[in-house]
Amino acid sequence: MSETKQACTQRRYEVSKKDLPISCPMPDMPAWNAHPRVYLEIKSHGEVLCPYCSTLFVLKN
Repeated sequence: MSETKQACTQRRYEVSKKDLPISCPMPDMPAWNAHPRVYLEIKSHGEVLCPYCSTLFVLKN
């Protein structure tokens, strides 16, 4: 049996500009076991919290 990656289990993600636009859960996470997908504005402050699960996304240079 293969393992499925759980959504929203990590509380901090470092992302790069190539990952934009940012959504939570991330595209490689199954949305069926998480909250509704929400797109996050990260460019203006360099970091953003997901309003559903409080996961922190940090934009690295």
